[in-house]
Amino acid sequence: MILMLFNEILQIIEEQLHKCGYKRDLDVSELYLGRTGLKEVTDLSRFRMLKFLWLNHNKITRITCLANNWRLSELYLNNNEICDITGLINNPLAQESSYRSYIIHCIPSVQRLDRQKVVQKERDNAFKIFNPERTAVIQSLGFGRRTDSVLAMKSASKSSLRKSAQSSGNQGSVYSKPPDALEALLLRTNQRSVVQFSLVDWTKIPSAKQTNKSRTEEQSLDKPQLLTVEFQ
Repeated sequence: MILMLFNEILQIIEEQLHKCGYKRDLDVSELYLGRTGLKEVTDLSRFRMLKFLWLNHNKITRITCLANNWRLSELYLNNNEICDITGLINNPLAQESSYRSYIIHCIPSVQRLDRQKVVQKERDNAFKIFNPERTAVIQSLGFGRRTDSVLAMKSASKSSLRKSAQSSGNQGSVYSKPPDALEALLLRTNQRSVVQFSLVDWTKIPSAKQTNKSRTEEQSLDKPQLLTVEFQ
């Protein structure tokens, strides 16, 4: 069974090499194995110049084939069943800023990455970094009412985040780098929800004695007032 699976994988790889016209393994810098029904990937160390690898839209559960692909810079694993990734340590891909958070965000099912268990705190941080729009909505919801100022702040922060992502994007990167720590802190501060509530000014409410006296003397009393309080 294992031998049949191994031969099947090799056949798929050879077909792709033939389609691309590769004659030697050293010529292979890109390899597309997406949408081929793969459940496992064999050792790819024969392709020493491999930089771009597509394994998307398969049924892969584990990645253990990249230990010797030192030049790998882009790896596409979306739409798989991955729960463990090993062999990316010391690859250029692993040197990217926020690489671990990006992998966790793009592959929510991963349980262990680079021999370290993925914890819930890492998932939360990855969500905040790479899904800022939904994070802004969640942070803008709180006790009380959402005011127009919240929506305005969210719109402003969204545009500033786009500018930051465009200015920090580098050619050849797998993803745009998130804003630096100070900018992220200021962004979170501006995205805090504005809470607004109203209460009665009890100092303007007449007592029973004052009410009876005003009725006897036919005097008008001040109407109760509502105080509106907002804080962020």
